[in-house]
Amino acid sequence: MFNLAIDSKLRGCDVVALRVEDVAPNGYAVDRATVRQKKTGRPVRFELTEQTRLALDDYIRATGKKLGEFLFTGRRGPGQCVTARQYARLVSEWMASIGLDRTCSAAAAAPPTRVMNSRRLMGFPRPRTDPRLAQ
Repeated sequence: MFNLAIDSKLRGCDVVALRVEDVAPNGYAVDRATVRQKKTGRPVRFELTEQTRLALDDYIRATGKKLGEFLFTGRRGPGQCVTARQYARLVSEWMASIGLDRTCSAAAAAPPTRVMNSRRLMGFPRPRTDPRLAQ
């Protein structure tokens, strides 16, 4: 989830609402995905790094996720996605685990710049930006 949030630069509410077919329409993670944002209604196209694609493939295989299901299922039941509050709690825990102050994250989630900085602190490479993807 963390890698996908960083690669996509989506808002927390959009990350938790992702479905399997958004990132793995054929059962395997794709190089590029397009998702419509809830807030703006605009489609956002993003590239997934190899590390994220491998993690998604392993996750989908291990959890037995099928097309039409939410990618990240919450505690509310099998047909429900993770709530924005659960996501915020996870982001807060991730930030604390790498030594960042928990209060740096907003109530809904850490902004992409803070998440990117935390990823950089952990030694991950910066996701490649392709001008053709920015739309």
